Amino acid sequence: MGIVGNGSKNLKKKGGLREKSYSRRLVYLFLLGIFTFVQFRQMNQVRRTFIFYTLGDGKPVVENRMFSRSYTEEIALRRYVEEVLLGPIVPDSLPLFPRETRLRSLLYRDAVVYIDLSESAALPLLDAPRRDVFSALDTLRQGILRNFPSVQAVKLFIYGHEVPVIQTDGIWGYMR
Repeated sequence: MGIVGNGSKNLKKKGGLREKSYSRRLVYLFLLGIFTFVQFRQMNQVRRTFIFYTLGDGKPVVENRMFSRSYTEEIALRRYVEEVLLGPIVPDSLPLFPRETRLRSLLYRDAVVYIDLSESAALPLLDAPRRDVFSALDTLRQGILRNFPSVQAVKLFIYGHEVPVIQTDGIWGYMR
């Protein structure tokens, strides 16, 4: 009888150790979650959404990218447009504009963004015969309106000449 009693005491102790170990793991996991959340808040990042099109059939491809927060909205807009000009990360996706296209200037005043692109933005992409310059410009315009709620209008220029942007199919899911 003495052996059985000692065995049950040992089982209780082991169960107690398991419960302590389990609760300790939960506390560690909770502290790790808090630490990760604080680190994320300190990094001060924001997510931006981009749309590009596939090489073969021209279907839209959505990319999300993380950026550090900017001090001004104009700097954030400049970063966004430069990322659009760099093109997609996903293989088999096409950029909106030819690789030679550069941002000449960007101005943000009174909730209106003025963007001037280099003259190569007017050239069509050779790999995408069904995509034209106007749909690329509209995709850029809609991306800015979607990612920057403070922006009310986007004026696009190619080499100093204003380009009237024709609203296309509303790839972003809404028209503004």
